[in-house]
Amino acid sequence: MNDLAARQATIQDHAAFLEGTHKFQSDIEMLADSALIGTILETVMLATNMRFAAVARVTDDHWVACRTVDEVNFGLQPGDEIEIQSTFCQSVRDTSNKVIFNDTATDEVYRDHPIAAMFGIVSYASIPIYRSDGTFFGTLCAIDPQPRDVKQPRSVAMLEMFADIIGQSLETEERLEAHEEMIAHERKLSQIQEEFVAVLGHDLRNPIAALDAGFRQLSTEPMTEKAQTILPMMRSSLRRMNDLIENIMLHAKARLGGGIRISAQSDAPLTEAITQVVEESRATAPELEITLDLNFDRPVSCDAPRVAQAVSNLLSNAVRYSTPGTPICVQGLIDENGIEISVANNGAAVPDELRQVLFNPFQRGVHAAGEGLGLGLYIVSSIATAHNGQIEVKCERNVTTFSLRIPLLPPHTKPVP
Repeated sequence: MNDLAARQATIQDHAAFLEGTHKFQSDIEMLADSALIGTILETVMLATNMRFAAVARVTDDHWVACRTVDEVNFGLQPGDEIEIQSTFCQSVRDTSNKVIFNDTATDEVYRDHPIAAMFGIVSYASIPIYRSDGTFFGTLCAIDPQPRDVKQPRSVAMLEMFADIIGQSLETEERLEAHEEMIAHERKLSQIQEEFVAVLGHDLRNPIAALDAGFRQLSTEPMTEKAQTILPMMRSSLRRMNDLIENIMLHAKARLGGGIRISAQSDAPLTEAITQVVEESRATAPELEITLDLNFDRPVSCDAPRVAQAVSNLLSNAVRYSTPGTPICVQGLIDENGIEISVANNGAAVPDELRQVLFNPFQRGVHAAGEGLGLGLYIVSSIATAHNGQIEVKCERNVTTFSLRIPLLPPHTKPVP
């Protein structure tokens, strides 16, 4: 196979571009969908009276149309390739000089040129396009089978200006494409990490359950005075560990599944669920006074386990930041607007700048002392959102109150998108 036959065998066309297999796929896509390039080509044709305009990718071995506007039916579409030796653009690349002529019949340099005769070109302009780093990209071309006054200084200046604009836009488009690829990669990596966390959290549940069962068994056995002191501390640590795992699991599931899912019951056992988490908090923090006042005087429609989990997270937060020797108050009521559950504790007020991001994931208080992951309040907010409700915080007279408000939901409520 001779050199010409070899080159022709590698020539690709518009179909290859549509299939996504073109050698210059990314370059063509970058320009073929650009509104800026389309406007430039239309303006070139309007200002010069030329009836074909294109941006071509030109290398040592290839001339490829990236974007065309064709009113004379040359038949060139994005991805179509012409053998490089049969173009004027090879000279533009090799010499860095533009090629412009008004009429091949009268032009001193290009009179009766074989390339012009091959394609029926009478008037022509080809301007080099350079990237901002000075590397050659291709050409801005304008062609017509009739004589046109394209060599006039204003037309030449306009073509050179547009070639510069296209060269500058290439860097912008390439940076945007690289940025989008980076975002896609980060999203994929984030999904992998969240899937790993979800699996890890799931697998940690078994040893946690085993430890809990073991601690319960030990509590029924005779123990020394020291053991009776240590065992509650160990159970408290285990409960904090379990809370962390539950928060991580719920966060991962919410991210992977598009939100926290709830399943409302028309007569949910909310009082029992909240009472249980309060008793658990009392057991793990016996030095604190935790009061409970629930007044749900009618059937409650909600996802009781999820609401109880939100209350548990609020209690954990209150225990962490409460002033020693002061009570933590849990209250609940229901009215025609829905359910309101509040958890209040004495302590330093939440700083104003922190309140703006308090319910975002991985946000922690200024005195967190390394405890927790900053997911607790985010989970509370997510549970409130899933119930079409809201969570609010108020700090008055050294008392911080978190209030969870949710409307009365119908049964089998779907997750909020």
